[in-house]
Amino acid sequence: MLPSHCFTNSEYHGNSGPLHVSFLRSPSPANEAFRAACAEKSIPFNPDYNGAQQYGISPTQATQYNGERWNAARAYLHANADRKNLTVRTGCHTRKVLIENKVAIGVEYRQNGNVQQVRASKEVILSAGAYGSPQLLILSGIGPLAELQKHGIAPVNALPGVGQNLQDHITSNLIYRTPRWQDTVGISLSGAWAIAKAILQWRRERKGWVTSCASEGNGFVSTCGDTEHPDIQFAFLPSIVDDHTRKPHLGHGYTLHTTLMRPKSRGSVTLQSADPHQAPAIDPAFFSHPDDIAVAMKGARMGFEVLEAKAMAPYRGKRLHPFDVNDDRALEHFLRTTCDTEYHPVGTCKMGPDSDPMAVVDAQLRVRGIQRLRVVDASIMPNLVSGNTNAPTMVIGEKAADLIRQTPRIGRN
Repeated sequence: MLPSHCFTNSEYHGNSGPLHVSFLRSPSPANEAFRAACAEKSIPFNPDYNGAQQYGISPTQATQYNGERWNAARAYLHANADRKNLTVRTGCHTRKVLIENKVAIGVEYRQNGNVQQVRASKEVILSAGAYGSPQLLILSGIGPLAELQKHGIAPVNALPGVGQNLQDHITSNLIYRTPRWQDTVGISLSGAWAIAKAILQWRRERKGWVTSCASEGNGFVSTCGDTEHPDIQFAFLPSIVDDHTRKPHLGHGYTLHTTLMRPKSRGSVTLQSADPHQAPAIDPAFFSHPDDIAVAMKGARMGFEVLEAKAMAPYRGKRLHPFDVNDDRALEHFLRTTCDTEYHPVGTCKMGPDSDPMAVVDAQLRVRGIQRLRVVDASIMPNLVSGNTNAPTMVIGEKAADLIRQTPRIGRN
């Protein structure tokens, strides 16, 4: 087993920044069986998928410290909460960016039923994510002209790329029941008692089930033999995770996600209405490109082969969704009806050069045609990264901070 501590400073890992990264402290023994099953199918062990090579099966690296989640708020916000130049307002709903003569001057928001405004002394930073940022831009008059006209929003700057180019990782749910309840998290009397004991163990030792991030083993594989550029991500979970647990099942089991890492399908984010308090219309357009379902089917079959390997026999029970894996129609139907998002949306305010008419921000993350307005979140990614988006999005924030520091300060409005 690899040590469960933060990485030492090296070519591929730092250890002096605010974000803690570590291996899981108490992974399930089922992970060892999963790795052995992968080895049976010629998928090698890789001790570090964030190192020199991504291909292979690895223990999960998580943003944890001392057995707890170490999120962006802990890494950046809490440590600076006492700074005089920081004010945090909670319970607010941003309505739009305030723009005068194509210059961003502040934002309008509602708090406790009251609409208020805050003015910017330097510039406005929009960081509402791949769904919220394009919604706010359109509500502010920045977006596709037809979309603005459709909702009666006065155009400030027609940018056709706002809300377009939506990309997300779509993943399968290959689920098996298991007789090895003690090595999995499940809904049972024994499982409830195990969790109760795990809570006490976590309080004493900061170890045990409570420190799990559910996805305990990760792998990057290729459906076409290209080990330099894997196109499927494996995520092994020692629990039944059906529709992100929105569909609960009694008993114990394990799940393998086979995730399409570089989808070609492109969706969109638009408005349902000009009401800023109504959710945007999100169309991920999953599997709209025929290549995506073809690769997803290959990836799922690879996953089933691993789960049917000899090493998994002690854990293997009945499949939760029985069908003939070798039947193309049955497999495609299974994927189209059970696949879901990995919650990695990007691309709806993409960064690009002046020659790209669909680019929303430039290399400085500045919104085209509007002064003093930047977008700083995953929406600026032109293409989805081949892995999780959590850390790359923080890198975007770090880079933006450097860019903002280089910008001369202007007078207060």
